[in-house]
Amino acid sequence: MTAVADSKHRRRRSVGSAAHYSDGRYYDQAYRRRRQDVRFYTDLAIESGGPVLELGVGTGRVALSIARRGIEIVGVEPMASMLERAEERVQRLPHTARDRIELRQGDLRKLRLRRRFPLVVAPFNVWNHLYTRSDIERGFRTVRHHLRRGGRFAFDVLLPDPESLARDPSKRYRGGSVPHPRDGIRYRYSEYFSYDAASQIETVMMDFEHPTDPKRSFCTPLTQRQFFPAELEALLHYNGFAIESHEGDFDGEPIGRATESQVVIARMRSR
Repeated sequence: MTAVADSKHRRRRSVGSAAHYSDGRYYDQAYRRRRQDVRFYTDLAIESGGPVLELGVGTGRVALSIARRGIEIVGVEPMASMLERAEERVQRLPHTARDRIELRQGDLRKLRLRRRFPLVVAPFNVWNHLYTRSDIERGFRTVRHHLRRGGRFAFDVLLPDPESLARDPSKRYRGGSVPHPRDGIRYRYSEYFSYDAASQIETVMMDFEHPTDPKRSFCTPLTQRQFFPAELEALLHYNGFAIESHEGDFDGEPIGRATESQVVIARMRSR
């Protein structure tokens, strides 16, 4: 790959890792029905006794639930827009729960807090935004740095769907209409999918078509690194982790053709 092509790919990944998270209100609206993962990580937090470190806290979907159940949590998030929304939501909590949440802006690849945790979590495809081997290794290094002896690392990533990855990039997949909280207007929603097999990065272009004014239409990219199950197992092993469980979704079912998410619990491997 030439330097120009590599720079172009980096810019595309940078935009695609941030654009979908630029509006915390829309993010909450889009995923308001996603609750299985919240229950899963909250149960793990209660079992750990806390405190918990959450990498990629977003708008606080998981963190608020954990704090409500009496567990202290530190949430780290790179996007200021998501943190602003999380702060709004934290302020609506009772004082006792509010005091259990610490929100910090930061890059999980560089994070180094002066404390360790019995549980580190990275919910809802956070690891899908680590695009290179170097990024992935730095992410795992951050987890190792913050885990107590015997602590657990829990996260979920998408299960690659071969049919989705083979889609025609020029084909539009219509998804009805959705209201956008920034103006309350219902946009006609569509998606386009493209996949780069060499980097294992899928790009989803989310198209919002204004009902009357084309100039107000917009498109939001989302780029996600795909992890195949055996590959993910190897990455964990060679970065110092032993897998405790590797399931399909949050109900403990095995990974199968209908699986959407791979859910992993791991511990640092004894040397």
